[in-house]
Amino acid sequence: MYKFDQTPVMPQGFTCTSRNCGIKEEGDDLALFYSEKLAEAAAVFTRNLVPGAPVIAGREIIKKGKLQAVVVNSRVSNVGTGEEGVKRAYRMSAAAAKELSCDESEVIMSSTGVIAVPLPVEKIESGIVGMKSDLCSDPLVGARGIMTTDTYAKAISISCDHYTLTIVGKGSGMIEPNMATMLVYVFTDAAVSAKDLDSVLRVGVNQSFNMLSVDTDTSTSDTVVAMANGLAKNPVDLQEFQERFSAACIRMTEMLARDGEGATKLLKIIIEEAVDEKQAKIYARAMVNSPLIKTMAHGCDPNIGRMLMALGKCFDNDLDVAKLELIVNGVTVFADSIKTDFDELALRESIDSEEVIFQVKLGLGDASATAYGCDLTHGYVDENAAYYSS
Repeated sequence: MYKFDQTPVMPQGFTCTSRNCGIKEEGDDLALFYSEKLAEAAAVFTRNLVPGAPVIAGREIIKKGKLQAVVVNSRVSNVGTGEEGVKRAYRMSAAAAKELSCDESEVIMSSTGVIAVPLPVEKIESGIVGMKSDLCSDPLVGARGIMTTDTYAKAISISCDHYTLTIVGKGSGMIEPNMATMLVYVFTDAAVSAKDLDSVLRVGVNQSFNMLSVDTDTSTSDTVVAMANGLAKNPVDLQEFQERFSAACIRMTEMLARDGEGATKLLKIIIEEAVDEKQAKIYARAMVNSPLIKTMAHGCDPNIGRMLMALGKCFDNDLDVAKLELIVNGVTVFADSIKTDFDELALRESIDSEEVIFQVKLGLGDASATAYGCDLTHGYVDENAAYYSS
């Protein structure tokens, strides 16, 4: 396990800021992330077939593999806004480029919030003016401007002798594998080419954000961007960099899961002894997406029937109940085709914690996968029933 810095900090050459530009009644709603040097860059976006205007524009911008800045607004997602929405997305990048004195083709934009509402781009254009003078090295300052239903700003850093890697992220609901309703930005001063960064990013995302689920809904705005400005200069061991990158993505994934809308605990679904990784991921996602597994965890109910149901609904002919071993928070609850004689009261107390780990041994092979999620509570219903949608 890698140790994360106690206080997150932007890597050398990177700065950020946020402010309220009038989209929200209160709280920051506009963020800016900047590299003093043009950075190598890569990005992945939502697979939703109704992508937001910033995603449409971002897919074009990232083709160059170069970025110098990211501009983000919250409260309005600029989704379902037609060609005018795309034009307004580009106006965001143009305004940020003017403020930062860089090329607008090297500024990528993101928006998050309600759908089918015109982006108040004039407020963004006015709000960006003067932000350059507010840029600082604290990533939590930038993180505040990208939040929607998040309960706190999220940023982490991991450093070594050669470079620093920092992740800023947001996301609470409309989160399902295929990424999430999340915006995640990875910044590093490591010297990594755009090609290598793209490869590292995709591996990291598949191990982390693509294994995250809060409510099975795939957002229209998902974006993960990585920028490497190379100011650390020292050569990078790509395998070691991949390991640190993936570890940081997993840590951010856990933070996003813990802060799921209405969530009270993190769920980790660990599938072991699968035939291959594809099979392991199918089972992991089936469990993490199950409302009954989520409510089982919330209610501290060690009901093994929920686990058996979730595995059985995968309709996988390889599944052999006689080989199954089910473990909850280290306690074996099912083996040799029957429920084990475990201390139910003690297990209930164990589940009544901030983290619940469901471990499944399939007995079929050597592959494994882990999914991340949260419990399902009244808070989730309350949050989404009242969420502004017009």
